[in-house]
Amino acid sequence: MSTQQLILTQRAELLAVICGGGSAEPLDCVLDLLLAWEVLVWEDYLNIRVTEKPLCSNVRQLLDVVYDKGEDACNLFLAAINQVLPEEQKAGLCFGKGCAAVGKNRPDTATLTLLADRPVLVTKLRDNIDGALNVLLTTGCFTIKDCDGVQLPVYTPSQQVRRLLDQVKFKGETAAKTLLQFLEQTEPTRPNPEDKENHISADCLLYQKKLRSSVAAQSLVLSTYGGTGSFSLDDIYTDGLLEVMDGSGQTTTLGLEDVVGSIGTLNEDADTILLTGEAGSGKSTLLQRLHLLWAREAMLTNTFLLFPFSCRKLNAEHRAISLKELLFLHCCWSDRNQDEVFQFILDHPHMILFTFDGLDEFKQGFTDEERHCCPTKQVPIPVLLFNLLQGTLMKGILKVVTSRPQAVGPSLKRYLRKEVHLKGFSPRGISCFVKKHHSDPAMARRVIDSLQGNTVLLGLCHIPVFCWIVTKCYQELLGGQDGIPQTITDVYLLVLQHFFQRKSSQPQGVLGNAWLEEHLDTVLKLGQLALEGLEASCYVFSGYELQRNGLTEQDVSMGFLIYGNYLSVTDCKHYEFLHITLQCFFAAMFVVLNHNNNRSVISRLFQPQYKQLSGLPQRCLGHCIDPSVEVESHVAETPNLQITAQFVSGLLSQRHHYLLLDCCPTAVRERKVKQVVKSLSKGMQKHFKSIPRPVEGEKKSMHAMPSFVWLIKCLYEMQDHSIAQDAMAKLDVEHLKLTYCNIGPVECTALAYVLKYLRNPVGLQLDNNSVGDVGVEQLLPCLHICHSLYLRNNNISDEGIQKLLEKGMQCESFQKIALFNNKLTDACTKHFALLLKTKQNFLSLRLGNNNITSLGAEQLAEGLSYNQSLQYLGLWGNKIGDRGAVALATALKNSTTLIWLSLVDNGVGSAGACALAKLISQSKTLEVLWLNKNCVNRAGVESLIEALKMNLTVKEVWLRGNNLSPEEEEELSKQEGRLTF
Repeated sequence: MSTQQLILTQRAELLAVICGGGSAEPLDCVLDLLLAWEVLVWEDYLNIRVTEKPLCSNVRQLLDVVYDKGEDACNLFLAAINQVLPEEQKAGLCFGKGCAAVGKNRPDTATLTLLADRPVLVTKLRDNIDGALNVLLTTGCFTIKDCDGVQLPVYTPSQQVRRLLDQVKFKGETAAKTLLQFLEQTEPTRPNPEDKENHISADCLLYQKKLRSSVAAQSLVLSTYGGTGSFSLDDIYTDGLLEVMDGSGQTTTLGLEDVVGSIGTLNEDADTILLTGEAGSGKSTLLQRLHLLWAREAMLTNTFLLFPFSCRKLNAEHRAISLKELLFLHCCWSDRNQDEVFQFILDHPHMILFTFDGLDEFKQGFTDEERHCCPTKQVPIPVLLFNLLQGTLMKGILKVVTSRPQAVGPSLKRYLRKEVHLKGFSPRGISCFVKKHHSDPAMARRVIDSLQGNTVLLGLCHIPVFCWIVTKCYQELLGGQDGIPQTITDVYLLVLQHFFQRKSSQPQGVLGNAWLEEHLDTVLKLGQLALEGLEASCYVFSGYELQRNGLTEQDVSMGFLIYGNYLSVTDCKHYEFLHITLQCFFAAMFVVLNHNNNRSVISRLFQPQYKQLSGLPQRCLGHCIDPSVEVESHVAETPNLQITAQFVSGLLSQRHHYLLLDCCPTAVRERKVKQVVKSLSKGMQKHFKSIPRPVEGEKKSMHAMPSFVWLIKCLYEMQDHSIAQDAMAKLDVEHLKLTYCNIGPVECTALAYVLKYLRNPVGLQLDNNSVGDVGVEQLLPCLHICHSLYLRNNNISDEGIQKLLEKGMQCESFQKIALFNNKLTDACTKHFALLLKTKQNFLSLRLGNNNITSLGAEQLAEGLSYNQSLQYLGLWGNKIGDRGAVALATALKNSTTLIWLSLVDNGVGSAGACALAKLISQSKTLEVLWLNKNCVNRAGVESLIEALKMNLTVKEVWLRGNNLSPEEEEELSKQEGRLTF
């Protein structure tokens, strides 16, 4: 089949993958390549990339243009798609025989060079856009207005670069030469690989080669789940969603290469980048991928040496140690001229990168009390690590640190360059991960269909470690007699069953109903080891520790423990659980199944300040450390104990009663259930008692903390409607605020399960979390009890909103929604229009900072024309233009309820302002109109002034940042005092 035919037959699929995420970035990247390869000329580009049109219209135009250009152009278009799209989005597409871009002669003008090098320039300028604009401004090539147009906050960093390149193209040859000269001047400030032979000694180059080889060997195989067979990282790695937040609260989605880039930098004087994510979100795997790509020279090409460290391994180092010893003993030994290599590191900190995985597993909490700045002086590991992170030692070396968010306190955050959040898998990422695990496409399809048929399970798979478990245990999942897993406990019981089945002598799939009783001895021994470890913040165990707990080679061979290569004074073996969450699960199994537990174990487990539960000695690594070293006692880490408490709640639920029946006496089980219920009730009451009395005129509100979300998750794990109902009985608030609480689909499932038992409707505020489309679907069961829903900055697309609104139309109490800064496009506005037509009690709609154009505004206007209840309409930071403003003003002119309207930063000009003036002249309810950061000129403002003369109800019209001179602003404000410039 010819490539022209391929484009025709795959047109719908190509349109879907390029537009699927709601972002224009894939289209822009493809256009960059096609311009560079001379498939498109500049006029083609201008006709295709029309900002006023919906993204899908631009993509259709591109498909038409490429098809008309013939076979070669179609070949190169498919090659560009193949290069730009991630693997999970390319699944199912055919790219034909493939075609490489033919090398052309270098352009003879600067403007043509900008086109030929456009893909590379976008990457180079993304970190240098401020400098480039400053040079263009000082040389007279750009005006201040040009610079402001490039740096509009609605643009991503890449979009700003493209705006800059487009503007330079319009300005001509002088501006293009200025920009290229700027790039040439800034290039030498970065390490140039081609010049390394002239500046770096042979011994340093030899060490780099050895370090690359060592890092590659450690990174080739996925280490996190190595106990169940080895996976090639290349075969299994799937990108998670990475986000960074700037100082104004705006979030930006990052690629892997941007983790160490400048995007999102909050403190340029700091050197530490924090990568946070919940347990199992894929932090270690992402870091491993970064290491492997550096070792292959495929990423971080400006980093000459990369030193990876594991905080878990550093826990095993109890000697005083210097930085030099840390690098050469814990990472890679230098065979020749070690002093010269170390001096190179000291002299070139900007060419070095350190990574520290698992700061939350480091035994000692961060402190900046003891200062240390000598790289050759021996000090305890905590002192060395903390001074590296704060920059007292080796200032200038970039450090990437991973941790769970709860483990990072304010004292460390003062020293952060930026904080990157790993949000787990998207729905597409889940499908991609499953397909990579199963070579049989039919089996992969069955697993994916099973997940998509159960949104609770799909929500769990948003966390990579759960996705791995479900994928690993697909036979139990598809053929299970106990139904589809609903809770995290269900998932871990599934993996327990899978591992025992793998070692069972019985036929595949025939383990028997009493499988847990048959393996109870192994479970209890592993559980005791796990609990001791958690109590001591210990995750690495010596062979002696295993023997002391009675664990045999057969127990170890089950696969729950894996062998780890750790440095220590002695040469004993070390073991660790497959994943920290699995250690928590076994600890919970021990708490539930051990008959001899102290009765206070469970109540203490649910206390925030945890003390050692069982009186077991802290002997982890006892035989692997120097006996002369005194080991401090450590308080158990709260996040791990909270996970353990969740598992305890789940194991004691009625749904697992029959599984545990022969393993735990009924009386003991019932006593422990009562203890859990009492602990949860006390925890909830503590939160309820902290609710302040409302200020007069305001709603009674509760600002919940992350620990409240944890209690909600424990209630969900128990799956007992009466317990959840009793827990919510005394919550009497009108507004529940859960912002910045790391709420994803898993937490949404638990919240919906519990909140549906509230007696009165509540406003639910979930701003700045990770809800996503899957999480939105999980919230639907409690939507009837929500009079308001705030989901600002939650990575929600049109698909999720469609399902939400379909449910919302059936809920009488549902009256307000806020969706600022998500991924909404014109495709969602028809659903909002239907909502406005249907619900004549809907009060507030806020859709700011999305991707809504004039087409979306027109669709919204259709619904507004039928609505007589809406009071607040916010569309700040979209792209509706004059056409959209006219449509909205026309639809709202007969509204008898509208109080507040915001069209800030929407490209509204004087035509739109004149239409809004007619709205003002006719409205009897409008009080506030926001038109800041638009393109309104004097004529438009004068029309507003005339309208205001006929309307005394309007209190404020905001017009800052429009096309007016300071003199005009002063003159017009004197004519009408209600205008604010």
